[in-house]
Amino acid sequence: MDGLIVHETPEQNFPTMIVAFAGWPDAAEAATRAVRYLVRKLPAKKFAEIDPEEFYDFTDVRPQTRTNRQGERIIRWPRNDLYYYAPEEESRRFILFVGTEPNLKWRAYSDILTGIAQQYGVKLIVSLGALLDAVPHTREPRITGRASSPELTQKAEWLGIRNSGYQGPTGIHTAFMDACSKLDIPYASIWGHCPHYVNTTPDPRVSSALLTRLRSLIDVEVDLEELRLAGDAYLEEVNKVIAKQPDVSSYVTRLEQRHDAAHSSPPSDEIPDPDAMVEELEEFLKSQRQGPEEE
Repeated sequence: MDGLIVHETPEQNFPTMIVAFAGWPDAAEAATRAVRYLVRKLPAKKFAEIDPEEFYDFTDVRPQTRTNRQGERIIRWPRNDLYYYAPEEESRRFILFVGTEPNLKWRAYSDILTGIAQQYGVKLIVSLGALLDAVPHTREPRITGRASSPELTQKAEWLGIRNSGYQGPTGIHTAFMDACSKLDIPYASIWGHCPHYVNTTPDPRVSSALLTRLRSLIDVEVDLEELRLAGDAYLEEVNKVIAKQPDVSSYVTRLEQRHDAAHSSPPSDEIPDPDAMVEELEEFLKSQRQGPEEE
């Protein structure tokens, strides 16, 4: 397959494929770290990677220079790694992909992944993503998503994954979902919402929330205790920083009030008024730009 570097060819079929992409659709690295956590905990074995040469503008997504254990200087190119986990029980076998959103040839890039899915008999693809949103860090992370069929959508909603009605600039997830749809490969996308006012990366709480929903959606057993503990430490550190910033603390309080009011009401498909949200965000950002002499 053009553009694919194969290290090993697994002999099994894999009913489920889980993917995440670094870059724009990976706020606070929540999605890619969630999949890498699965790779490490299952554990999964790398068997292939996508050659980055055709898919990136290296002046935009720059390769990184590193020194290895032997003291040699090496180049780390944008990573697009494929792993497999193959226990005896077929329903629990997975292909996992951790990639980097490409600059170029999204359709050709998506075709490589769907080709892998077809080769190994994948019956369901689940992508994980993360975005910045006006949500309070003190509440359980908000999770939304989309699915390719009414049955998958119903199951996702039953698990607390609300359907996303987003319209606007899109990412590789949408191009990949379109490629899956053309081949009639069932597809679900789960997105974690990260608080936009927190600069700390990564966000283990959102990674944990993504994997909690994933664990309920498909047959995967993985211990999330390590992420839970990291999330507790993250929350404590963010609270300490925000306690020293009264304007941010006040903003978080307003987000908490809106969150609590929304969750105390009956479920609704309505979303907050966009103009009101933009106005609130602009007020917050303006307060962050003002120096002490302007207050």
